[in-house]
Amino acid sequence: MVLTERRGVQITAPRLRTAEFSIRGTAPYVQARFGSKAMAIMRGKMLAGSQAKKGKARDPRNFDDDYEQAKHVGLDGEPGIPASAFRNAMISACRLVGFKMTLAKLSIFVKADAFDRADGLPLVHISGTPEPMEMATRNATGIADIRVRPMWREWSADVRIVFDEDQFSLEDVTNLLHRVGVQVGIGEGRPDSKQTAGLGWGTFELVNT
Repeated sequence: MVLTERRGVQITAPRLRTAEFSIRGTAPYVQARFGSKAMAIMRGKMLAGSQAKKGKARDPRNFDDDYEQAKHVGLDGEPGIPASAFRNAMISACRLVGFKMTLAKLSIFVKADAFDRADGLPLVHISGTPEPMEMATRNATGIADIRVRPMWREWSADVRIVFDEDQFSLEDVTNLLHRVGVQVGIGEGRPDSKQTAGLGWGTFELVNT
């Protein structure tokens, strides 16, 4: 007779909870989406191969179109902030408090209000009126260029965060998002920018939970 060992439940179901936070910008928010038009031009050059530049006249720059292409806009026609901006920022903020980022990746998520009409990227609606902002930059080749980006000088958003209660309490999530608003930021020129120390943009405060 073969005896089988009976084992108790060792893996519990995730205890997920959703909290909604109202935030308000304490500095401008700047966006720099890689536009579908620029991607189409790049794809065309790749398809053309060595023939890409032969006899090709340079089209005049349309800065108004560059501005529109740099926005994230949902299928509902409303502009938005990539949901990943908040999620990545909260994961990054875990470094400040000694919490494992690998666990945070599995334990905290941001619900989408809409999806980008160009690439399906999950978005969080942003309230405010954007304006075009021109900046002198340098391309990867070192050549100077002018980039036009949308800037929201005054902005707000409602962010819905889903978290695992076995890893975070509501107070943990609140304090983590608070740290994001003050120390990490979102968008271009944020304090936690990968390329620079930031431009003082993309910070925010919690208005309500």
